[in-house]
Amino acid sequence: MQIIRGLHNLRPEHRGCVATIGNFDGVHRGHQSVIKKLLQQARLHGLPATVVVFEPQPAEYFRGDATPPRLTSLRDKCLLLAQYGVDRLLVLRFDAQLAALTAAQFIEGVLVEGLGIRSLIIGDDFRFGCDRGGDYSTLKDFATRHGFSVDYTSSFLALDERASSTRVRAALQAGDFRAATELLGHPFRISGRIVHGNKNGRAMGFATANLNLSRRRSPLHGIFAAWVHGLRPDPWPGVAYVGTRPIIDGVKWVLEVHLLDFDEDCYGRHISVDFIEKIRGDLPFTTFDALAAQIRIDCEQGHRILAGVNRRVAS
Repeated sequence: MQIIRGLHNLRPEHRGCVATIGNFDGVHRGHQSVIKKLLQQARLHGLPATVVVFEPQPAEYFRGDATPPRLTSLRDKCLLLAQYGVDRLLVLRFDAQLAALTAAQFIEGVLVEGLGIRSLIIGDDFRFGCDRGGDYSTLKDFATRHGFSVDYTSSFLALDERASSTRVRAALQAGDFRAATELLGHPFRISGRIVHGNKNGRAMGFATANLNLSRRRSPLHGIFAAWVHGLRPDPWPGVAYVGTRPIIDGVKWVLEVHLLDFDEDCYGRHISVDFIEKIRGDLPFTTFDALAAQIRIDCEQGHRILAGVNRRVAS
């Protein structure tokens, strides 16, 4: 999948495509239904299937830390979109200039002049432009004027309700990973490069692979049984912690994974962590000895949970 960062990086060869626009946070089954229709139209026209996303997401720009934590980093979003067959991804920086564009300016500047779209696929709740003034009817008017087609997909129902990032986030926060996986169409995953930590886990006998969440918050908080991809051909069992490490007065969100029965140097490796089941929430430990004793219990439980999960299905 080709990634284009910003309108200024669009080239003449990028003109002519079938496109869709959105946050695609989580790339859940509702998003996948849009992508399926996008691919069908792209193949029909013999053009690249192009997804347009914003970074940061518009809600993050307007609301800052009051925004619910996102499900996927931009990197994870890219990996998932590529996995589902998207040809090109246009990442637009959402800033004051972009936020001020009217619906008409966005259509003519980005979609018509920038991408030269032949067809546009949107979700049924899509709104855009300054003050969210543009919708499907707006697009239909401009489509007639500029010679492109526009179509929408109806809401995708999962577990008898509309699939949405909000529902996925609620399922994760409730520890309902079966529901989250049903809504997502894939396990909830966080990916990243293993970095050096403060070695507290190693000192307690439980070395961890630490992923830098880059100042992001997480929709998860606690201890989880997880499969780790990227170290072996098959996923490796692990026990993952997501939180702020209150025992060391932490404020930064971290993801630390203790790889069960694994003792190799893996710094610098890219891994993906699939969360399978919640073991417990964060506890207010006052000593590292108490924490180490609890980690032993957590690892035993993680072993039991993952022994009952087909790792091929989990991947």
